[in-house]
Amino acid sequence: MLRLLFWIALIAAAIWLWRKFKGTSAAPNSPREQDAPPMVRCAHCGVHLPRDRALALEQQWYCSQAHLEQGPGTRDR
Repeated sequence: MLRLLFWIALIAAAIWLWRKFKGTSAAPNSPREQDAPPMVRCAHCGVHLPRDRALALEQQWYCSQAHLEQGPGTRDR
């Protein structure tokens, strides 16, 4: 029984080390947060979308022409 627990612990440690070192090498290839486009919130429904896809009216952003025409939504969320 003790041998079985020893092997289980050894295998778990090996898997943990493998995942730890595998994750560090993949991090530099992942997209950085600075590369992401700035996000804005729709004044009507509250959904977040990239600023280059949003419609602006005065100092508010909208996700679609319909929400732009309806104006700001309620603030009870």
